[in-house]
Amino acid sequence: MKIFIVLLFMVSLSYSKVYYSKVDPYEIREISSNVSGVVLFADENLIGEKLSNKPYIIIDSKLDEQELKFIKDKLIYLENIIHSNENILKNQKETLIKKRTNYEKIKSLKIKSIVEKDREFYDLINSENQLLNTQKEIQNLKIQITDLKLREARLKRSVEDKRLRAKNFTLYALLVKPGQVVNISTPLAKIADISKAVLTIYLDEDDVENAKKKVVYIDGKKTSYKISRLVNIADFKNISKYMAQIIIKQPKLFSKLVKIELKDD
Repeated sequence: MKIFIVLLFMVSLSYSKVYYSKVDPYEIREISSNVSGVVLFADENLIGEKLSNKPYIIIDSKLDEQELKFIKDKLIYLENIIHSNENILKNQKETLIKKRTNYEKIKSLKIKSIVEKDREFYDLINSENQLLNTQKEIQNLKIQITDLKLREARLKRSVEDKRLRAKNFTLYALLVKPGQVVNISTPLAKIADISKAVLTIYLDEDDVENAKKKVVYIDGKKTSYKISRLVNIADFKNISKYMAQIIIKQPKLFSKLVKIELKDD
């Protein structure tokens, strides 16, 4: 009887639930367009290849690049105008100082008529207004420059977004072809990080508590892997099941089905 109890205890220790999972890439991203335009380049021969820093999709950016050139030229012109106006402003300030000094000298002189004094006063006020107008023009030009620089930054971002790069990722799928017109949010491609793989299983509530302490067996072989991620919120598709993921080294082949067992150490 005692032998039977010991055997039963040993069997219960070795008991484990069996799960099956597809070997998925560590990450798959769906890339959507941030811009609008015509696709110039999208080479299907790159599918399955590791991407470099070269673009794997190119969207026409000719008009953006032309506008960028015009903006750079306009910024130079505006800066030159501001420089000229600042020199004018300097002269106006010096002139205004002298006119104000002259007016202060003559306004109390009895030998000067009221007409002469008024003429000097109006000339002083006119000079002050000219100075204020020059200052106002400089400020307006600076606002234009700020707006142009913002437009320039947006165009640079647009040009960059029209050359899609994903260094060290693998091109998983191309969703557009050359000649196709795309808009913002149009799906362009899927890229994958295959430097590692992930196995996803769904645990019953009773198995969640000690899941991270379990030894992971894959296709009957003991491994050093542990559960890497465990979501303690029930899955919205697999009702009353809790998602767990095991991150493993890069396999030779992805998408194959493997058997997973979680056992006590």
